[in-house]
Amino acid sequence: MTPPTDCMTDFAGGAFAQVAAGGLPAPGEPRAHRVAGGSVAGRVAAVAADVSRLTRPRIALLVLVTVFCAMWLTAGRAVGGPALVWLLAGTALVAASSSIANQILERDADRLMPRTARRPIASGRLSVAAATLLATVLVTAGVLVMTLAAGWQAAAAALATWVLYVVVYTPMKTRSPLNTAVGAISGAMPVAIGWLAADGPLRLAEGDSAGGLAVAALATVLYLWQFPHFMAIAWLYRGQYAAAGMRMLTVEDPSGLRAAAQSLAASLAMVPVSLVLAVPSGSIRMFLAAAIAAVVYAVATVSFAIRRDDASARTLLFTSLGSLLAILTAAVVFGPPA
Repeated sequence: MTPPTDCMTDFAGGAFAQVAAGGLPAPGEPRAHRVAGGSVAGRVAAVAADVSRLTRPRIALLVLVTVFCAMWLTAGRAVGGPALVWLLAGTALVAASSSIANQILERDADRLMPRTARRPIASGRLSVAAATLLATVLVTAGVLVMTLAAGWQAAAAALATWVLYVVVYTPMKTRSPLNTAVGAISGAMPVAIGWLAADGPLRLAEGDSAGGLAVAALATVLYLWQFPHFMAIAWLYRGQYAAAGMRMLTVEDPSGLRAAAQSLAASLAMVPVSLVLAVPSGSIRMFLAAAIAAVVYAVATVSFAIRRDDASARTLLFTSLGSLLAILTAAVVFGPPA
């Protein structure tokens, strides 16, 4: 097993090896030669790129926004302070760990797909032993920080999300096209983290049903939102998924009819659920924002269902990101229960 000190060397050294300007300097090479041509900056950039590929910060950011949004809908302006910062920090650590664990399990498949072949583990720049150690340290630290910041319930929800994503969803991608339905559950579970961290069960027991309704609607929106989003990705990369043995719906049914049907059903169901999200606040602006975002998303999904080509899938993918951003922003600005 790789010693801990070698683990970081393996990561950094492997990333440095990506630098095009001649690779690493020889041990006896003068310092001036080592820094010439901006090589140090290039190496730092290479390490940063590897860290980004390993931890996928954009996905982690979406998780953090979801947790905050759920807390905000539950407790309103009572949310804030150092405890929130520590909770989000712990959540980020758990999210980073899940990404690393996912890439450990999928390293062989990742090597077969151009879109993932440059990931540190798949390319061999980070060893499996080093990655396992890093994932273990991050999830342990994250759960501990979350427990201290927000209690064991929120930490348990984060750990359950990690287990569902890594242990169930990730292996399922090579076994069943139902993997998207399972992965969508883990994608919606950060709502539970925020609700539990904001004392949602206690508030509900005391008669605060408005916050519970808003959070339930948010979780349902996030669950439904993922189907068109991931079907668009699965369509665009269906050839790569097939080569890697991933049983996506677009691989099982190359016509795209089943993927289109699932996407369309989810996007249409998302319209009334988005409106329910606006009910607890009683905000007309929230109602309008949610309605417009959901309807635009549904229209893009209809276009994909009819055309089933790369252009419509790419439009659906970008529309999915914009619609979710609009709904989450509206939920924070207009959505706290009245």
